[in-house]
Amino acid sequence: MRGPRPEPAEEPPDREWEQDLLLAAAYVSDAQYNRNVPFETSPRAIRLYYFYNHWTLRVATYVFICVDLSLALFEEPALFPLPFLATSIVEVLCLTAFFGRLVHFAKVTPQMVFWKDTKNICILVTIALTLLDLIIYGSLEAVQIRGIRWSRAFRPVFLINFPESRQIRRALRSLRNTLPDILYVFLLFMFSVLIFSLMALKLFGDRGLKTAEGSPYLTNILEIAFELYVLVTTANSPDVMMPAYDFNRWYSLYFIAYIIINTYIFMSVFLAVVYNNYRKHLKNEIRKLVYLKRHKMMEAFKILKVKVGTEFVVREAEWKRLARMVVPDISSSHLELLWRISDEGQKGHVDRMNFLRLADLLNIQVVTVNIRKHPLEAWAPRVYQSSASLFVQRMVRHRAFVWVYDVIILVNAVFIALDERSLFISRAEWFFLCLYVAEILLKLYTYEPRAYLGRKQFWNWFDILIIIAALVATVANATIQSARRYNSQQVLDIVLILRILRLLRVIVSIQRFRVIVTTLVNIGPTVLTFAGLVFVVYYAFAIVGMEVFQGKVRFFDPNFTSPDALVCGNPALRGSAFARARYCKNNFNDLASAFLLLTELTVVNQWHVIAGGFALATHQAAKLYFIFFHVVVVILIVNIFIAFILEAFFVAYSLEKSELETVIEKKIQELGVGIQEEEEQDKKPTDNVGSKDGGSSGGDGDHGGAAAKGLYCRIASNKYRTVDALLQRMFESEIAPDEEDPSLDEILSFSPSDMYVKNPNFENSA
Repeated sequence: MRGPRPEPAEEPPDREWEQDLLLAAAYVSDAQYNRNVPFETSPRAIRLYYFYNHWTLRVATYVFICVDLSLALFEEPALFPLPFLATSIVEVLCLTAFFGRLVHFAKVTPQMVFWKDTKNICILVTIALTLLDLIIYGSLEAVQIRGIRWSRAFRPVFLINFPESRQIRRALRSLRNTLPDILYVFLLFMFSVLIFSLMALKLFGDRGLKTAEGSPYLTNILEIAFELYVLVTTANSPDVMMPAYDFNRWYSLYFIAYIIINTYIFMSVFLAVVYNNYRKHLKNEIRKLVYLKRHKMMEAFKILKVKVGTEFVVREAEWKRLARMVVPDISSSHLELLWRISDEGQKGHVDRMNFLRLADLLNIQVVTVNIRKHPLEAWAPRVYQSSASLFVQRMVRHRAFVWVYDVIILVNAVFIALDERSLFISRAEWFFLCLYVAEILLKLYTYEPRAYLGRKQFWNWFDILIIIAALVATVANATIQSARRYNSQQVLDIVLILRILRLLRVIVSIQRFRVIVTTLVNIGPTVLTFAGLVFVVYYAFAIVGMEVFQGKVRFFDPNFTSPDALVCGNPALRGSAFARARYCKNNFNDLASAFLLLTELTVVNQWHVIAGGFALATHQAAKLYFIFFHVVVVILIVNIFIAFILEAFFVAYSLEKSELETVIEKKIQELGVGIQEEEEQDKKPTDNVGSKDGGSSGGDGDHGGAAAKGLYCRIASNKYRTVDALLQRMFESEIAPDEEDPSLDEILSFSPSDMYVKNPNFENSA
């Protein structure tokens, strides 16, 4: 028999503590990435939840989603045709992966929560409908009967409803919540169009007027309504007015009044309503995120807290173990920096409010800069430190040096625009190249080369590559021309165009321009959210269009002499504006053509010609498809996109740095390891502090340790920012730190109607 284990009473508490720490890390990780996934708290469920959030599974999910969506390229009507059996096998594999992902999610989520979540129900229903469609379509194919793959339009459901796509889902939710308020404006707008349509029927219907094509002019109420709807988009202006205007110039007053009321007033009201409601619902979404994040952090705090004196705190050892568990590759230097920020009084523990900041602290990127001497200073210190050398270095570092070269770039741009065949212009180009080469050599002489050509020194690399390309191409062109064999002007033209891009340096060097450009760069990645939303809508409309309009319009090679080539393969288009404009390639015969056609419809110009062509090729009711697309994409999504850009730009333009970033920078300066961004040219940037790099700040009491080693820190300037993060930051500043958080049920039931009760001035601050 085995003897008793030593200290048996200590192992269960240790194991239980590890489980508690794992649970707390899951809460902090969810708060860090703004995840709102309710999960079971049993040890097995927590480990499954960690595995569920692993990056490999998320990437695999996106890969299967992309493969599933791309199947439309290989299915009839196909851009690259494949047998139905091949595409169906791939689709079944994708559905299996989606089902497995959903089962995995069900293993970590409480059953009642799982079955109440509409996202999960949508995925299950879509999988079932897709399998049913595959069976029906395959059975019809077996007996050589053409079927319709109606389930393909549901494929974006997988992109929307998996937790990884919460940004796209949030945009769709904002669109859905905005619809009721827009509906009343749209109904009033359609009422106005119908009133003007009746007026047009009475004014022009009995006058025997003809259009330019010889058709009756405004004699059918449905045709009038369509033409006036098109006039709102200005696509048929002034064509629709000309027959009446030719008959009597006073009739132009009717069209002027219509354009003022419907194009300028109603469309502006649409934008105002969309912007107001989108902003309201987005603020409500951000409000939920803020409270959910604080709720997650509070749960983590409750798990790890201990009582010291009269307050509950988290000790240093537990705090650091938690941070390492959330970010396993965090370095000791980065961790020590964050600890000193959190432990304000150097008491060896953090209170509740400082603990709640941990998720945001981990999201701020800190970069170390390693100071190294210039190689010339090591090889020839006397020469490099001579008075003449120091004068050259001061000159290069001076702001005037940048200004001089900005002027040179502008003058060079003028010379580029002139005729290069002139001997003077040709020699001037060599002069400018010599100036650019001298600039690079002077900078490499002044700044430490490894810092100047660092991994994040984009503009330095840009300048060098452009100058090298221009020098090589100019020398090659001169050599070839002197040999009198052939002229490589096309190569030189490409290089000249690239050299013009150096003008961007002037824009970035001007402070006000730089702020605007930086703001645009910051909001750039967030535009992908609406790109995903537009893709979802395009995909659904493209699939429907392919099923309804495939083969109705065909494109023939311009050298094809068949009469079908003149009517796009459809006799119904003979004499139509669609055929005369040679729009035959605008069709729904494959997914790529459908996407391009929908892009043209989004631009609006000539969209009525395209709609009229497909109406002639099929039925006049086909115009409803194009009108519905215009309403959804141009009136709703484009206006929401404009509202999104406005809100994003205002917030990003007004907020330079968050409060937490400022706190970190102050602590870096207090520790004596701070460096300004403009000083970095003289240093060699190392990897992110978050990587295991050995530490830049010493232990307690050794504030100058990093400086002695030549390591300095700063906040990364090119940190990824989302509009949600900016709005969340602004909203968090309106929540009192000691305010009692609502319960989870209250958070999930937030609505825009009860927003800002505790902060009545929030709208003004926004």
